[in-house]
Amino acid sequence: MVTCYLKYVLDPYQLEAFEHYGKLWIPLVEKFGGQHHGYFLPSEGANNIALALFTFPSLAAYEHYRQQSMSDPDCIAAFKYAEERKFILSYERSFMRPVFG
Repeated sequence: MVTCYLKYVLDPYQLEAFEHYGKLWIPLVEKFGGQHHGYFLPSEGANNIALALFTFPSLAAYEHYRQQSMSDPDCIAAFKYAEERKFILSYERSFMRPVFG
């Protein structure tokens, strides 16, 4: 099991656009076998940092999702939405393995 951790630096004046983007991606990740744990938008503190977490059974399953997303019409539309509106200034992607009690 591998969890993808995404940290976004956003245009703080376009948080609604980013929220819409997040709502587009949650079912898309799940469509390709992942479990989305949600997007986390600024509330207190920094007004331009957001996070997303989602899990796949393996890194290979994640890579398969990435390949499939490049040709899926709904994924392409979500990528285009972000590209046109430019609300994501940068992002970092890390992979972690969960530990449960």
